[in-house]
Amino acid sequence: MNVLADKVIFLTGGAAGIGRACAIAYLQAGAQVFVMDVDEKGLNELRSELNGQKLFTFAGNVNSGNDVKSAIEKTVAVFGKINVIHNNAGIANPSKPLDQTTEEEWDNVFSVNLKSVFWTTRYGIEHLKQTKGCILNTSSMVGEIGQGNHAAYVATKGGMSALTKAMALDYAPFGIRVNAVCPAGVWTPMLRNWATEQPNTAEIEHYLDHIHALGYCPEGDVIADAALFLISDAARFVTGCMMPVSGGAELGYKK
Repeated sequence: MNVLADKVIFLTGGAAGIGRACAIAYLQAGAQVFVMDVDEKGLNELRSELNGQKLFTFAGNVNSGNDVKSAIEKTVAVFGKINVIHNNAGIANPSKPLDQTTEEEWDNVFSVNLKSVFWTTRYGIEHLKQTKGCILNTSSMVGEIGQGNHAAYVATKGGMSALTKAMALDYAPFGIRVNAVCPAGVWTPMLRNWATEQPNTAEIEHYLDHIHALGYCPEGDVIADAALFLISDAARFVTGCMMPVSGGAELGYKK
């Protein structure tokens, strides 16, 4: 079903992982998708795989206001409007507690994971007002339950969830919905890279399966399914929602 027919989606961080899965799902649902990512090679591979007039890519950095402004303007120039902004771009490094995190590392994680939402909203909100569109943020369950040795990342995801609620209230009068999808573990290139940095790499896959009550660590398509729902008209009365797509990872102790 083309549940996103005639929708234009601006997606950040769509060259790999969850973002790539979302781009594919959105296109399959009939949307026109504009993907912004710093990974130019990944964007080229995405275009090669999904060649067609409904996909456009832009190599740029979400921590640059000028890059985001240019990408938003290009989206409107190519597709004529924006119905959805999906803030998905994010980084997880460094894997450190707070006192071992450098100022540069802290600022970089916040700039990519959180300040990027400032830029996409600043330059995209007027377009969403015209279409009564919606915003989707890729947050994380760690923003709700915490995670060891990832102080900066956890702080940004907690901020993302809180910001989602504030934005939902601010933009509801314009008919704009704002929600967040909150994964736990998902096998993405970023997570696989994290796994190689751990001292017990051989055991990490078992660990990631075990933390999910449903018994396995999923691929990005399960997140894309939830994201598709949240940006579709089926969720037309849903706003300010932090939707867990976590396989029950947050539910408590397991035997």
